[in-house]
Amino acid sequence: MKGIRMGFLRGGRNVDKIQKLADYIDQSRSMVAITGAGISLAGGGITYSQLSRTVRSGSGGFGSDEFLRSYVKAMHNYKPSFSHYALRDLEAAGKLTGIITTNEDCMHTMAGSKNVAEIQGGFQINRCSKCGRHYDGYEIWNQEELPKCESCGGSILPWEFYSHISLWDEGVQKAREWISEADLILVIGTNGYYGSAYWDYRRRDAVIVQINPGHTGFDRVAALNIREACDDVFKKLIERWSGNGGTGSSERTI
Repeated sequence: MKGIRMGFLRGGRNVDKIQKLADYIDQSRSMVAITGAGISLAGGGITYSQLSRTVRSGSGGFGSDEFLRSYVKAMHNYKPSFSHYALRDLEAAGKLTGIITTNEDCMHTMAGSKNVAEIQGGFQINRCSKCGRHYDGYEIWNQEELPKCESCGGSILPWEFYSHISLWDEGVQKAREWISEADLILVIGTNGYYGSAYWDYRRRDAVIVQINPGHTGFDRVAALNIREACDDVFKKLIERWSGNGGTGSSERTI
């Protein structure tokens, strides 16, 4: 959304849902996005549950070397989705305060977003299983073999593996801070698992918009439910902007 005049999407009384979303974004002073598996699936990603089914017949389940190796391979075989880049550009334009996500695949960071609260940790938060040395950053997984500790040779594990699926306190604290100040909350491709860690901290007057093809527990609290895939929604927003004097981009930027 670089260089955008945010007033471009104002509309009349009888607006469609894309127009209404655009108006909400235009009027917001502090917006956060909550994302789940749906935003990564749009880019060809794979969820833990999907991968569990593929390795169940092998030598181990969740937490095994086989599972970890398979997940890392899958993670690097897909790229951030169109929606990941759209959120990056909303942040760059000063419209998006931060992203709260249950995803561990680091795709928001790979897309260029700076303010990401990964409440379940992820592959950017790593520790040696033997000596406890920290190795932060997802780049450590960009290799053929699973990484080993430089100090003791132990196996390096991402947060969710060595914490036994506990929440990451730093991510939770960021989520609480951002959502407590937000007047607009975009809920994108998530059913709200682990939302209890931060959801009660939201402003009670915040407008909630859900983008999800299916029904979730957010249905009853959302001021606007858009039953479409997130990539389709953000592409329509760009088209709406381009039709009002903007210039399109071939590099997935709004």
